[in-house]
Amino acid sequence: MDKEAGRIKITVLKRFDTKEVFKDPPVKAKYSGPCPIFKEGQVFQVDDSMPNGFCPYAWDTIFPMIMTLKFGGNCSEWYEEPGVAVACCPDGLRPVVFKLERKKPGSSGRFRKPSKL
Repeated sequence: MDKEAGRIKITVLKRFDTKEVFKDPPVKAKYSGPCPIFKEGQVFQVDDSMPNGFCPYAWDTIFPMIMTLKFGGNCSEWYEEPGVAVACCPDGLRPVVFKLERKKPGSSGRFRKPSKL
């Protein structure tokens, strides 16, 4: 990848249970409870590819926004702060919401897990 591209931090903000999304779900799921892949507060760093342990369905959905931020774009139509975005996975019955943040090119250090959400 381009060495001038920024790194992206993905933070899991919220996992929803189907009961939080629908009183009466429109379809019956083969699963229950919130997504088992992620934990709230979990942090991933994006360098050149999907982070280990990341859900490929969520990755496919948020990838365009990650690339926009990674290469200097912003989501200014929705957010006042440059270099950030909020996105969610495609599971409509138990979505997971992520915060995406661009780290400036050339900055040192790795992202740290937030102390409290």
